Amino acid sequence: VQLQASGGGLVQAGGSLSLSCAASGRTSSSYTLGWFRQAPGKEREFVGGISRTRGSTLSESVKGRFTISRDDAKNTVYLQMNSLKPEDTAVYFCAFSYSGIVYSDRTRYNRWGQGTQVTVSS
Repeated sequence: VQLQASGGGLVQAGGSLSLSCAASGRTSSSYTLGWFRQAPGKEREFVGGISRTRGSTLSESVKGRFTISRDDAKNTVYLQMNSLKPEDTAVYFCAFSYSGIVYSDRTRYNRWGQGTQVTVSS
């Protein structure tokens, strides 16, 4: 499985950005696509994930501001980010798990896409 992420960029606080990530190759009948982010000097943290069969989960830090969705016909996951804050600044990574369960633990994910930078200015 390969992941190709796109989107991101620079936005002022309060603005919006969207990310997308397309999976190609041999997926499974039930798989999870997720988003993580990593700010300089910090650990990579879970942002959200969506399973083909078990719904979606968002971290508390982004709940109410971010929305995660997927298009199974395109094997693509989307992250719509609204009301962005400077603390959302990070490199965002999409991730693929053969499991149908949405884990926040990054070790549960089998494949990673290249990171895409999101910068929110104050």
